[in-house]
Amino acid sequence: MRKNSHFSGQPLYGQVIKLLDKSKILYFSRENGGERYTKRFNCWIHLVVMLYAVIMRFDSLREITASLLAETRKLAHLGITFKIGRSTLADANKRRPEAIFEAIYRDLYATYRHVLSSDSRSHKTPKWMKRLQIIDSMTITLFSNLLFKGVGRHPKTGKKKGGIKVHTVIHANEGVPSDIKFTSAATNDSFMLKPTTLSKGDIMAMDRAYIDYAKFQQLTERGVIYVTKMEKNLKYSVLSDTMYQTPDGLMEVRIQNVEFVKQIRGGETIHHKSRIITYIDAKKRKLISLLTNDMDSDPDEIIAIYRQRWEIELLFKQMKQNFPLKYFYGESANAIKIHIWVTLIANLLLMVMQKGLKRQWNFSGLATMVRITLMYYVDFHSLFNNPEKEWEIILSEASGAPPLPTLFD
Repeated sequence: MRKNSHFSGQPLYGQVIKLLDKSKILYFSRENGGERYTKRFNCWIHLVVMLYAVIMRFDSLREITASLLAETRKLAHLGITFKIGRSTLADANKRRPEAIFEAIYRDLYATYRHVLSSDSRSHKTPKWMKRLQIIDSMTITLFSNLLFKGVGRHPKTGKKKGGIKVHTVIHANEGVPSDIKFTSAATNDSFMLKPTTLSKGDIMAMDRAYIDYAKFQQLTERGVIYVTKMEKNLKYSVLSDTMYQTPDGLMEVRIQNVEFVKQIRGGETIHHKSRIITYIDAKKRKLISLLTNDMDSDPDEIIAIYRQRWEIELLFKQMKQNFPLKYFYGESANAIKIHIWVTLIANLLLMVMQKGLKRQWNFSGLATMVRITLMYYVDFHSLFNNPEKEWEIILSEASGAPPLPTLFD
């Protein structure tokens, strides 16, 4: 039997982990005390096993260790030459500091962000895209208050839901998190908005949970533009009010220049001037009001910037749909954070590999195909650029074969 036309001398997973730098990973681990009391299960093997589990979407330690036994020979080619038990992996998730995996993710982001970024010189990409950062949070429900303070109630049992909130910032032209913080689900989002980390010319898009007049005024003073959705019942003074209509006499857009006045602790009074842009969302059939400190740009540009905010919602959806974030491989806060960091690493690696393909793939389709073929000896670029190649060869061979003899020959 001939070899597959996509044949490679190593499993597809070996090509995935080639994007990682083993020496850096072990360095980060030693710096954070992750190699103490370790004989064989070092941070490199820990990461390789966790990445394997996350990409394969395993839900438990039992599934992971059973699969490792089934793939023993292939994993030996990747450097795993000993049996890994559930207790070994559970102890590592509990004891090895999650700060190591954070350092690994941040190093990978710094290494590959240029690969992921889109070119703002393209005619299809607006000039403001490269300057736009989007901020939001994703809540992962744990149904336990023991580790992270919960929020809300379970609709069936009435029990208070525990959860971990993943606060995220992404650059719009990159599509992966550039900054991440973990808190309990009860923590307010606004703490993540830090004007001192931004530079003149930056643009921030956010939802209304981040409205904070003091921080908005700091952003304005630093020359940073923000765009957010208006919150109901905000008190302000209207400085000017202009409405633009369509030829049919319907409202197209309304622009209000307003001033917010608020007293903060210490008796200081903040005066913040901004602009409210109200437009009609044709799909939702309702009025949308946006708040921004950009007093000059065209309203259509402000609307386009806010709509781009949905990119971060799509990232959260992508991660929840394609990786196991419902069940965790440990009950400690450290194990849960390691799981989330490894999920972020897996998401980044697959997006980097996706960028290297000539054929267009949606992320879910790519992640599914990688999961199915992860331990096959196939070349990633050959298979994913032309997955139909094997069928074409088989059909070609079948059409060229002589007819089978019949009873009457």
